[in-house]
Amino acid sequence: MAVAPPENGTTPDPAHPRNGFDRFFEISARGSTMSREVRGGLATFFTMAYIVVLNPLILGGAVDGDGKTLPIPALAAATALVAGLMTILMGVVGRFPLALAAGLGVNALVAYEIAPEMTWADAMGLVVIEGVIIAVLVLTGLRTAVFRSVPTQMKTAIGVGIGLFLTIIGLVDAGFVRRIPDAANTTVPVGLGIGGKLVSWPMLVFVVGLLITLVLVVRRVKGAILIGILASTVLAVIVEAVGNIGPSFVDGKPNPKGWSLNVPELPKTVVDLPDLSLLGKFNVLDSWGRAGWLVVLMFVFTLLITDFFDTMGTMVAVGQEGGLLDDKGTPPKAKEILLVDSIAAAAGGAASTSSNTSYIESAAGVAEGARTGVANLVTGVLFLLAMFLAPLVVIVPFEAASTALVVVGFLMMTAVRTIDWSDYEIAIPAFLTIVLMPFTYSISNGIGAGLITFVVVKLARGKAREIHPLLYGVAALFVLYFLRGPIESLVL
Repeated sequence: MAVAPPENGTTPDPAHPRNGFDRFFEISARGSTMSREVRGGLATFFTMAYIVVLNPLILGGAVDGDGKTLPIPALAAATALVAGLMTILMGVVGRFPLALAAGLGVNALVAYEIAPEMTWADAMGLVVIEGVIIAVLVLTGLRTAVFRSVPTQMKTAIGVGIGLFLTIIGLVDAGFVRRIPDAANTTVPVGLGIGGKLVSWPMLVFVVGLLITLVLVVRRVKGAILIGILASTVLAVIVEAVGNIGPSFVDGKPNPKGWSLNVPELPKTVVDLPDLSLLGKFNVLDSWGRAGWLVVLMFVFTLLITDFFDTMGTMVAVGQEGGLLDDKGTPPKAKEILLVDSIAAAAGGAASTSSNTSYIESAAGVAEGARTGVANLVTGVLFLLAMFLAPLVVIVPFEAASTALVVVGFLMMTAVRTIDWSDYEIAIPAFLTIVLMPFTYSISNGIGAGLITFVVVKLARGKAREIHPLLYGVAALFVLYFLRGPIESLVL
C-alpha cells in the first residue's frame, strides 16, 4: 500500500492513531492526514458537482409512455440528496474515498429507452429491482468472488483504461475535442476545438487552467488539482463578466463558443429551498404487465451488467491511484464497498434519479491525497448543501472542472508500465480493455471485451485450467450483453 509523502515535515504513524476517529477511518494507517482528506473531498466534489445540473437535464428532457416529464427542480434536489447520503454511507461503511451519484449512461438508458415503454414510476421501479439484485449478489459473496477472479494485470488494465476514459471525458466536456459535424463524410470523427482551431474563451479558460494545474503538479504543490479548479473558475467568472459569452445553447439554438454546461456567473441568490417531491415515486410491479416480462428482463439485465462492472472498474482504478490495493488488486473492505454501491443503485431508483453508482471522478480526490472515507464525508456534506446552495454550485463550469480529469487521467496512465506487454496472453486482452473504454465511452464495454478475449486466448493456447471458473460465466454474460441488440430483435 502506498503511503502519501510527508506533509509539514511530519509523517503519520500507522502504529499510533491519534484518536478514535483516526482509528476508525484508518487515517494514519493509510499514511494520510485530515488536511489531505479535506482537500481530496473538495476536489472530488468540484469535479463531479456537474451531475446536480446534468442529471436533471437528461431525465427532465425525456417523456415516459404517458407523455409525462419529471420536474427539473425536484430532480436536481433529489440528485444532490441521494449523492450526498450515499457518498457519506460509502465513507462510513466502506471507508474508501469513492463518491457516488446518478450514473451517466445509465440515466440516458432509463430516460430514452426504458421510460418511453412505461411510466416514470415503473422505470424507476426497475432500477430499484436491479439494485436489490446486485445487493443480493454482494451478500451471497458472488459479486466479490467475480471481482477476485479477474487477473491482477487485467485489473491494472482496467485502471489504465479508465484513466484514458477520464481524459477524453475531460477534453470533450471542455470543448477542447469535439465531434466533427460532417463526420459521416470524413474519416476523422473528432477534431480540435471548432474547425480545428481554439477560437472560444471557454477553451482558453480550459487550456490556461490545465497548464496551471500541470505546473503545480510538477512542482508538487499541495492541493494542486483543487487550486487548478478554483483558479480556472475565477478566470471563467472574469471572462464571462467581460465577454458575456453565455451557454452553448441559447433559445434552443447552438452557440459553439459558449460554456458547455454551467455559465460561470455570480448568482443573484445563494440559497434556494429544495423540492423533494419525487422521493418514493416508484413502482416495482406495473412495468411487467405494461411492457411485457421479456422487455423488462432485458432492461434489468442491461442495467445489471452496466452497474456491476462499471463499479468494479471504478473501484480498481481509484484504489490503484491511491495505492490502496493488495497484491491481488483488491481494495480493503471490497464487500462493503460493493454493498454500498448496490444500495445506492436502489436508492437512486427510489428517489427518481436513476441508478446511483461509484464515480471515477473520485480519482481527482485521491490525487489530492484522499485515502479514506473521511474525504467522502466532505464530498457528501457538500452534496447535501448543494440542495440548498444550487445557485452557488453551478458557478464552476465544465471548462474549469475538466482540468482535473485530464491530470488524473495522466496519473492513472502511469500504471501501464506494470503490465507485461511481452506476454500476448495478457497484453492483447489488456490492450482491448484499455482502448475500448475511451473509444466506446463505456467502462463496461472495455471490461467485457477484455475478459472475453482473455478467455478466448487462453483456450486457444490450451490453458483452460488457468481460467478461473467464474470467468467463463462472466464472459458468457458479456457475449449476451454485446449481442442484446440482435437478441431483442429476434425475441421481442
